[in-house]
Amino acid sequence: MHRIVPSALAVASVAAVVAAGALAGPSSREAAREAALTEVTFTAAERRGTLAYWTPGRMREVGANAPLGQDSAVVRPWGGPEMRTVGRLFFTDEKGEDSYCTATAVRGSNRSTVMTAGHCVQLPASPGNHHTNMVFVPGYGAKSGETSGEKSGENRLPYGVFVIRAVVMPRSWEQDATTDVAAVVVDHRSGKALADTVGGQRLAVGRKPGGKVTVFGYPDSREERGERLMYCSGTTSATPDGKQSVPCPMEGGSSGGPWLAGFDAKSGRGTLVSVNSFGDEAEGGSVIEGEVLGPLAGHVHARAEQL
Repeated sequence: MHRIVPSALAVASVAAVVAAGALAGPSSREAAREAALTEVTFTAAERRGTLAYWTPGRMREVGANAPLGQDSAVVRPWGGPEMRTVGRLFFTDEKGEDSYCTATAVRGSNRSTVMTAGHCVQLPASPGNHHTNMVFVPGYGAKSGETSGEKSGENRLPYGVFVIRAVVMPRSWEQDATTDVAAVVVDHRSGKALADTVGGQRLAVGRKPGGKVTVFGYPDSREERGERLMYCSGTTSATPDGKQSVPCPMEGGSSGGPWLAGFDAKSGRGTLVSVNSFGDEAEGGSVIEGEVLGPLAGHVHARAEQL
């Protein structure tokens, strides 16, 4: 899903959140929590450049130039009500290549918080190698009446492009490649917050594996090329390494997509209990894995909604 770009990367400011002065008068518990997180922020000038960078054509090219796999038979196009909260997260990675993931708008006090996977914002176990040129496009999809593979079809941006102003991730992801989850915070668009435009899914931490979930993502498969939202449903199972898996093998690009428990197909609402992390095979796998969201994931969300 990568494409080499000649332009220089934007320079973001990185702040590892530490106890001293991160928030006014934090308690010892708050200080310990904040010390476990890393933040990345982008300046106003960087964000303006990012919005100019991501044209509809450039977004389409990311999928068109992807290393393509093939969709599993259990992964199908979503045909229910528009999933406004789910969209594509575009970025330039640490190699200077354009890429994308899937992400989800969630409820938060700032009405601007989006959840995704840690590897969608940062190269694991590589401090400082965070992604840049980051935007979230909720409800992204192929133009109505056309298949995603048609060259004549123009991609649809029904709610516009929201530029990302901050990223929060577990420091363990940045340093040790553990806890593959992250939150991004977006700017308002045309004076409106993200949640005022598309709403937000509920977020739950501490849910044990074993329940049914509906998984969404924008896979970079030969059939879809990231242009259409796909889904699959299944029951989660615990993995030996403390994560969870579900028999919904999606291709790359679906990373960061939501696992929604209690999903109501009529309203498009549920509760986010994990996000797509990695499959069991590079291509043709049988499951996809995700983190069991625990207190650290809750801290990531709590910090993001303060920004």
